[in-house]
Amino acid sequence: MSSEAPAQTAKPKKKRKPKMIAFINDNCTACSGAPVCLNYCPVKDCMTLVNDGETIFGVVIVNPATCTGCKKCVTTGPDGMQLDGCPWDAITMIPTEEFEADYGPYDQDWDIPDPIMSSSGIPYK
Repeated sequence: MSSEAPAQTAKPKKKRKPKMIAFINDNCTACSGAPVCLNYCPVKDCMTLVNDGETIFGVVIVNPATCTGCKKCVTTGPDGMQLDGCPWDAITMIPTEEFEADYGPYDQDWDIPDPIMSSSGIPYK
């Protein structure tokens, strides 16, 4: 009998509930297969490029359970200041309460599709 404890598989919890959550709207073009938002997001596994079956390049989806609401992915900041985020204004920050009213608890286990893989076999993340 082994004395080692079984590996923990619980998802990491955020320290506090974010005020806003990134939401991808219908403007997403996945930047023709090279979405800039994936590089701006500081949270691993928050934004993922997936095949939607309708577009050539796929779309980006957000995992609400990992989004911290940092707004680094959006283009327009406070007072209309232009930032480096999405050039197509395809990312909308919505209040967490509004998100939860429409989709359920933000921190539930979301069914996130597998990412699109690059030609070298590395997922676009």
